Amino acid sequence: MPPKPRITKEMIVEEAFQIARTEGADKITARRVSENLKCSTQPVLYYFSAVEEIRAAVFQKADEYHTRFLMNEEHDYGDPILAMGMNYIRFALEERNLFHFLFQSNEYSGDSLIDLVQSEEIKPIIQVMKQEAEMTEEEVKEIFTTLFVFVHGYASLFANNEMVYDEEFLVTSLTKVFDGAVYAAREVTNEEDL
Repeated sequence: MPPKPRITKEMIVEEAFQIARTEGADKITARRVSENLKCSTQPVLYYFSAVEEIRAAVFQKADEYHTRFLMNEEHDYGDPILAMGMNYIRFALEERNLFHFLFQSNEYSGDSLIDLVQSEEIKPIIQVMKQEAEMTEEEVKEIFTTLFVFVHGYASLFANNEMVYDEEFLVTSLTKVFDGAVYAAREVTNEEDL
C-alpha cells in the first residue's frame, strides 16, 4: 500500500483560503502556500498546475463560507431576511479580504445582476424569502434584487472605508427598504390582476 500523502489537496485549499482571508487573494502563490505548509512547491503544483486553479478553489470555498455566514442565526432580528442582510454587511466588516475577493475582484463570471439572482448559490436565500414573504418566486427575486443592491452598497462602504457601524440605523434602513420593495412588488402584482 502506498504511503498516505502528507500534503493533501484539501490542506492546500485551506491554507490558500486562510491567506486570502487574512491578507487578500492576491497574496496566494504556490510558494507562499508551500511555505505556510512547510513543504516544497511540488505538492502544490502536483494538485494545481497554476495559481489561477488554486484561486478558483479558494473562491468556491469562500463562497460556501459566505453562504453559511449569511444563514447564521446568531443575531436575532426577528426576521430571517433582515438577518441575512445584516449578516451580509457584517461579513464585509469582519471578512474584508474575502468580501473583496468575492464581490470586488471581477471573479464573478455572470453577465448581469439577473444572472446572480438566478444562480444556484442564491436559491437557498430566495427560498427563505419566499416562505417568509409568502410571495411568488418572481416577486421574491424582484425584492431580492432591490435589497441586494442596497445591502451591497452599505457592505461595500464598510469593506472599503473605516466607518462607524451603527446597527440600529442599518436595521431601520433595511426594514424600510424591504417593506418598500414588498409593497412595490405587491402593487405590480395587483395592477397585473386588474
